[in-house]
Amino acid sequence: MDAILVSAVGLVAVAILIYMLLKKNDIKMTLLSLGIILMYIAILLGNKIKVSAPTGTAWLDPFQAVVDQFSNTLVGPGFVILILGGYSAYMSHIGANQVTVHALTKPIAKIHSVYILIPIVFLIGNLLSLVIPSASNLAIILLATLYPVLRAAGMSRLSAAAVIGTSATIVPTPLGSDNVAIAAQLHMTVTDYVFRSHALVSIPTILAIAVIHYLWQKHEDKRHPDELTYSEELTQNNDGKASSTESGNSHRGFLAFIYGLLPLLPIVLLLIIFFLNIALGTKLNISVQMVTLISFVVAVFVELLTKRKVQDVLKETNSFFTGMGDVMSIVALLVAAQTFVQGLTSLGIIGLIQDSMENMSGSGFVLPIIMVLFTAVIVLLSGSGTALVFAMIPLIIPLSKAAGIDPVALSIPMQLAGNLLRAVSPVAAVVLIVAGTTKLSPIQIVKRTSVPMIFGVVMMLVMSLMLF
Repeated sequence: MDAILVSAVGLVAVAILIYMLLKKNDIKMTLLSLGIILMYIAILLGNKIKVSAPTGTAWLDPFQAVVDQFSNTLVGPGFVILILGGYSAYMSHIGANQVTVHALTKPIAKIHSVYILIPIVFLIGNLLSLVIPSASNLAIILLATLYPVLRAAGMSRLSAAAVIGTSATIVPTPLGSDNVAIAAQLHMTVTDYVFRSHALVSIPTILAIAVIHYLWQKHEDKRHPDELTYSEELTQNNDGKASSTESGNSHRGFLAFIYGLLPLLPIVLLLIIFFLNIALGTKLNISVQMVTLISFVVAVFVELLTKRKVQDVLKETNSFFTGMGDVMSIVALLVAAQTFVQGLTSLGIIGLIQDSMENMSGSGFVLPIIMVLFTAVIVLLSGSGTALVFAMIPLIIPLSKAAGIDPVALSIPMQLAGNLLRAVSPVAAVVLIVAGTTKLSPIQIVKRTSVPMIFGVVMMLVMSLMLF
């Protein structure tokens, strides 16, 4: 009876969320309210809410859970968002973004079809995910650096948002924490798991998704043309005011190169560190936050050398902190989404599904399909591509033994489905970040990401069934 009641409550909550999304109501308050209500229902059913410190009464625990989410988000992904938001704002203020757009759009202008950029950017984004494994962090950087280039080149907001939102998918890397955990569970070296199993499925799938991205975005742009030009978008985002400075376009020669490099400097530094660790065997562990702050110091130093007016340059750095405040709404979206997920978890929905999986057995052909479907449901509900994967890792061997199949035949479909379908969830952090930055609704973005990602899930599932 409890299982039926929990399932019914969960379905009602999801239905309300979908309805509110379709009606374009405020997604932050919808997620936050539903998460708190679900936690109170969980208390009534006798469940405990996981909080960092006891409040003395269960009835206050849901609010403590929200406080915990703010604390965890602000010191984690939220801090990254704030720092990068500030850096992006400073780049716009000093004109560096304009220089970068101008420099990168010159060769792009020679490409007859702007849609050729879609698979290129998608593949570049996947390569960058080797260095920046967080889909959210990578999306933030690409939004700050490549999004203006794509828009200035004539790409629609939805196409640009879709390709950036799906930039971190299933690149085979021994550095991935999920790959490390699964390899350990399967008693394999991570290099064997990644290069002898994972890569056989993931690399062809990534290449195929790039092609589908090209076809789908082009098809959708023809059906629903973007009515907002990039110049109109800039004006709208600045409340009708022109950019604070256009000085970036006046730089020439080596100075233009320096200013054009500044918006890309965080990516460049991360790539340099990554290749240094490979070539020299070093173990540098530099965070996105740190390279962004280093880049900010470099940018201020360049401004001082260029303008030679210390007071003016230091005063203009205030745009960095103003920019941090401007992206606080995105942080709030993340907190609200995480609260909703905690509500589902407290209610017992995720545990219910996991228990049903433990008792499940079937043929080697059916089990991977069922696992992918279960993964799809949880990822679409929670927006997390890896949470279920880590939770299910201990079950890989017993489930595969029950079905009489190779554990790899179960781990790869489940793992890859989780990472691919993240970009199809309207409550996923990466989708919310892209939506908040581009001023589009999560549903609009999911419509553009769903076909390439679902195609990728089907393709990798078929390949896994054939190969393993």
